[in-house]
Amino acid sequence: MLSGPVLLTLLLMPAPQAMEAAAPAALESRPRPEDTSPLQRRIDEARPGSVIDVDPGTYEGDLIIDRALRLVGHGRPRLLGSGHGSVVRIRATDVTVEGFDIDGRGGGTIDQDASGVHVAAARATIRDCRIDRALFGIYLRQANGAVVDHCVITGVRDRDPGEQGSGIHVFDTDGFTLTGNTIQYMRDGIYIQASPHGVTRHNTARDLRYGLHYMSSDDNTFEDNLFERGAAGAALMYSRRLVFKRNRFFANRGFASVGLLLQVCDDVLAEDNLIADNARGVFMEGSHRTTFRRNVIANSDTALVIYDSAREGRFLGNVFLGNLSPLLLVGRRSDLVVDGNYWSGSGGTDFDNDGIEDRPYRLSNVFDHLRGNLTAADLFAQGVGASVLAKAEDAFPVLNPVPVVDAHPLVRPPALPDVPAATYGARGGRVWGAVLSGCAAAAGLVLLVAGGRRRA
Repeated sequence: MLSGPVLLTLLLMPAPQAMEAAAPAALESRPRPEDTSPLQRRIDEARPGSVIDVDPGTYEGDLIIDRALRLVGHGRPRLLGSGHGSVVRIRATDVTVEGFDIDGRGGGTIDQDASGVHVAAARATIRDCRIDRALFGIYLRQANGAVVDHCVITGVRDRDPGEQGSGIHVFDTDGFTLTGNTIQYMRDGIYIQASPHGVTRHNTARDLRYGLHYMSSDDNTFEDNLFERGAAGAALMYSRRLVFKRNRFFANRGFASVGLLLQVCDDVLAEDNLIADNARGVFMEGSHRTTFRRNVIANSDTALVIYDSAREGRFLGNVFLGNLSPLLLVGRRSDLVVDGNYWSGSGGTDFDNDGIEDRPYRLSNVFDHLRGNLTAADLFAQGVGASVLAKAEDAFPVLNPVPVVDAHPLVRPPALPDVPAATYGARGGRVWGAVLSGCAAAAGLVLLVAGGRRRA
């Protein structure tokens, strides 16, 4: 039987349709005459650098913008697509589209990258647009210097997420800015592939598969975003030099769900983030030189899932609050540095009143070993049995899990003013939790008795 972490990796690998969508389709050209918007004539007659003002109303059909200009909607005109492909197709540099409601009618196919707005040119700006019923919301393809600002993107609600694309899809684009966008009911919120030097700020992605899906993109910054209610808040792979600050990875629940996943990602800095109410808080595999500092990781079933292939990781000055288990370490070695964090379940003393517990806090114990190998262990994680097993193993170690300790655990949580706040209710009880907790308590007593006999 596959262990929980292995299942997690398999479940969070891109689905076949996602891998297919990662390779861009052939570029759509000018729409057919019967599919063309009445606005197309104005675009064709405009000189480069012109501003085209569009009055309120509904304009049915698709557009191609093949010269530098600004298309500005007043009173939220509606661009109603033909249903056969992308509604707006940008093929020239320095184009701005702003102030429109764009309806894709759920038309086109994933294979053709059918989008509300499809961009294949540099320095495009898409601002204050509401995009609905498009398979991809906004697709940036080799669109260096693109800006997507304060757009609202909603998918096709009666379609399975696997039959849709991403809210904002960024491919082979160097230098992009995504600010203040809201994305819901797509496959992934923001998908970034082979696209370095981007800034993603103040976006909200919810009710998706992945809030952020990210591959092979270096030197990107993520600040003040909310990724919630997905299978993963953020899943990042094969990238270097990433910065996360003041983000919220929230309420990503369900079997094998995770707040923040890093797979083969090096030199990552995560500061002042809230990672709360996730099945797994942080998952790391094959990632080197990661630093987590001043984050709050709270109310998760397991705060940290870390493979021994993740090297030179550091967790410093974080707050771990209300997690059922602090750490699941997969493998037989670890060079993880854990120091100066607050652990709500440690219960240590501070006789010299220096704010640091008198004993190091051991993160790994026999219950967490069982938890990593027996899926059923999750069912009684909230009960007293888990604590009895942990205390028994601390007194009489028998399984000898890899030791991971916080050498200077804090007695009180530090003030972290830059961590964003969230309000959430207490998690409900689990079926059969009390019964299985009693079984765990009995197992802990057996360990105590056996250990005492050996010492005698």
